[in-house]
Amino acid sequence: MDYQRLVIKLGTSSLTAGTPRLSPPRLVEVARQVAQLSAQGCEIVIVTSGAMAAGRERLGFPQLPKDIPAKQMLAAVGQLRLMALYEQVFGLYGLPIAQVLLTRADLADRRRYLNSRNTFNALLAQRVIPVVNENDTVATDEIRVGDNDNLSALAANLIDADLLILLTDLDGLYTADPRHDPAAQLVTDVSGPEIPPELWQAAGGSANGLGTGGMITKLQAADLARRSGTRVVIARADEHDVVLRLASSEPIGTCFHPVATALESRKRYILAGGRAPGMARIDAGAVRALKKGSSLLPVGVKAVEGDFEPGDTIRVFDPAGREIARGITHYGSADLIRIAGKKSDEIEAILGYYDGDEVIHRNELVMI
Repeated sequence: MDYQRLVIKLGTSSLTAGTPRLSPPRLVEVARQVAQLSAQGCEIVIVTSGAMAAGRERLGFPQLPKDIPAKQMLAAVGQLRLMALYEQVFGLYGLPIAQVLLTRADLADRRRYLNSRNTFNALLAQRVIPVVNENDTVATDEIRVGDNDNLSALAANLIDADLLILLTDLDGLYTADPRHDPAAQLVTDVSGPEIPPELWQAAGGSANGLGTGGMITKLQAADLARRSGTRVVIARADEHDVVLRLASSEPIGTCFHPVATALESRKRYILAGGRAPGMARIDAGAVRALKKGSSLLPVGVKAVEGDFEPGDTIRVFDPAGREIARGITHYGSADLIRIAGKKSDEIEAILGYYDGDEVIHRNELVMI
């Protein structure tokens, strides 16, 4: 095999084979391929959707409001059934599984991030297959990732995965929705530093109403994962031996090539922060300095938004409003507003204390 660590994301449409019910044969097929890879020494994490679909099926497809409590109730009912199915199917191949429930908060805090990373490493060392889902039964909008495509990218980031496979009901990413546009063309490779704007525009939403994602969230996930040094492939779930063939680098679906080498743990953590609590808008000179590998100094900061404390991850925007970096700030939002545009040697006189020349040190900053 060409890859040592893989993350496989199974969407609701993949688990149900396009029906309203979970499809055990579909999951057996995935388990068979995972078992073969595991026997060859590969370490595999599965990120699964399907809890709410399982809950609807268990309750006889009730008509419910589309509010958060109803969704959390369905997830609570369905999660147990979903994991029981995973346990049964992977048990056929002698593979133990472990349930791992994550929220954004587990990855935004440095200590919890490292604890999660250590848990995954311990499970993989024992040939256990972690089955990951968001903790939908209790998560609120503030701490949710929101979709399992982006959750799978964060999981790939967490374990230093070589390959992220996003299985779906389409052959890959198209130039338009092939279900409505017969002229749509399959995009086989995306290798540039940026995903072209036309591909973002072509990405649509969920077609069957069962899942929370769509092609747009797969693009977001691919963009995050490849910036952490992970290769990403979007492919059709019912393609014969799709996981085995992708693990052998066979060209299937749409491949997103890494745009960075594998990052050290701290920079992976910065990328995993996701919904950073604040932002700093910087001037053109600071943008040029960051691109050359310099730290962000207060003199280059033009505006500050949000409420954050020292040690939080914040986003950095250029004068045109594009996010260009994320990093760990040395100064909270209230103090950064006071020193924005000032020289570093003025910091102590303005604030009454000094915590370094930099707003964000270059070793704690990731360019996007």
